[in-house]
Amino acid sequence: MRSLDRLYNIDDFRKRAAEFLPKGIFEFIDRGAEDDEAIRNNVAAFRRLRLRPNVAVDASLLSTATTLFGVRLDLPLAIAPTGAAGLVSYGGELALARAAAEANIPFTLATRSMSSIEDMAKAGGVLWFQQYLWRERERSFELIDRVGAAGIQALIVTLDVPVQPIREFNKRNGFTFPFRRSLRSLADMGMHPRWLLSVIGRYYANGGMPSYESHPGIADNVTWADIREIRKRWPKTLMVKGVLRPEDALQAVACGCDGVVVSSHGGRTLDGTIATIDALPDIVAAVRGKATVIVDSGVRRGSDIVRALALGASAVMSGRPALYGLAAGGQAGVGKVLATFKQELATTMAQVGRQRVEQIGADVVAGGTA
Repeated sequence: MRSLDRLYNIDDFRKRAAEFLPKGIFEFIDRGAEDDEAIRNNVAAFRRLRLRPNVAVDASLLSTATTLFGVRLDLPLAIAPTGAAGLVSYGGELALARAAAEANIPFTLATRSMSSIEDMAKAGGVLWFQQYLWRERERSFELIDRVGAAGIQALIVTLDVPVQPIREFNKRNGFTFPFRRSLRSLADMGMHPRWLLSVIGRYYANGGMPSYESHPGIADNVTWADIREIRKRWPKTLMVKGVLRPEDALQAVACGCDGVVVSSHGGRTLDGTIATIDALPDIVAAVRGKATVIVDSGVRRGSDIVRALALGASAVMSGRPALYGLAAGGQAGVGKVLATFKQELATTMAQVGRQRVEQIGADVVAGGTA
């Protein structure tokens, strides 16, 4: 694996990932739906928020630590669920989980993962699980029971995939998920021998390609009645992900959810959606502290974390940057991505004059309304 020394920010990791991965896999993790407008808008919306620093504050007392759902973390950041981690790197989910544990932040295991829930639980750290529901509801509920038995601390139910999104680039690349070989994908893989040997080669040397461990059926619509039923069955922390409107956040609160993840699925489901950072203030105002609000989609810098906290989020989730790090250098690459976020967050906090995460309020951004 090439040196990580000259990778200084998330964009550097992205470029390294593009070099290492077959085009089909890289575009699957990097792109969104249709024309990628939602991705660009999510990132640009963070940049439009201007920071307002206080000066002459003692930066030597600075801490990036926070508490989320009663758990002390070193960063207000969680790794979002990403289904293709096992194709980005050999044993990708385990590498992500171990890097997250070392950084003392949560890792979210996706339903479409190549590592079993039980194996992931052995990785330690703060583990969350992302849940899709299937048409056979009882199989979904059985999976939830299995997640609880493995000791996973939180369940996140994804709401924003009522139908399959439009991603023409996957068809052009001959890429399917779950992954199936085709002439196009084989030609693509052959052009990336380092990836082919270090990922696919290792799988076959150790028994062949793994299956998708927790994906027993066809994903289906989720209704609020489903969330109420899950709340009855799941006694631990329950979140819903994919909320962009205040009234939906209030429905989540009414169903007994502990957390709401303001997310556009990284721009991967509906193109042209409102940026999540723009949707955040109204949702925070609506729930009025009755649920923890996390924002996802578009976070590329530690300064973005400051912007999100200023507008009322308790933490952020981020998926693509961790996958870029995974492609660039396995667990070490993910660790450096997380360290980069922490350094950028600490630097921004010092520059705006905030010693603690809980001190970051609406006055830190121009026009903040949280």
